[in-house]
Amino acid sequence: MRSSILLAMKIYTKAGDDGTTALLGGGRVAKSDRRLDCYGTIDELNAALGVAAAWVAGDAELGGMIRAIQNELFTLACHLAAPDAAGGAAAKLPALDESMINRLEMQIDAAEAELPALREFILPGGSEGAARLHFARTVCRRAERLVVCFSQDRPVAGIILTYLNRLSDWLFVQARAANRRAGVGDVVWEKA
Repeated sequence: MRSSILLAMKIYTKAGDDGTTALLGGGRVAKSDRRLDCYGTIDELNAALGVAAAWVAGDAELGGMIRAIQNELFTLACHLAAPDAAGGAAAKLPALDESMINRLEMQIDAAEAELPALREFILPGGSEGAARLHFARTVCRRAERLVVCFSQDRPVAGIILTYLNRLSDWLFVQARAANRRAGVGDVVWEKA
């Protein structure tokens, strides 16, 4: 029943033809608003993770971890799209919970336990799966920078910043683990 409702909706509304977009809970802002840069970049990160997940489709464990993160990123973006963080539309969204960060940290620790100690800077690359995860990491760092800038004059839940920071660490470690699983070494930075 639900899918038939979605199929009946048009993808275009024409409401944004004037260069504005609706926020969750009401109100409209210019599509150039910094808020949209934040959640748009999180959407880009989510898409980059979708590409990485497609590449590692044979690794059900990593695919499952990525899928959980994609759902959490969607929730983060929704919270950023809700201008009233204390109530209204934000109150109806899934909660942002410290357990998300704790899970990332546990997964980082588990992956690091299987990796050789890192003693040099490495370049993004190695196996294709690792390269895709490294690319997602750079998008994550950009999203984090944008949210930090946005948070300087508008309220942003601190957990969003913490999550993005931890996620970039998670992506770095998972890229290294992807290289290990592929039998490919990390690409070491060669100082001139």
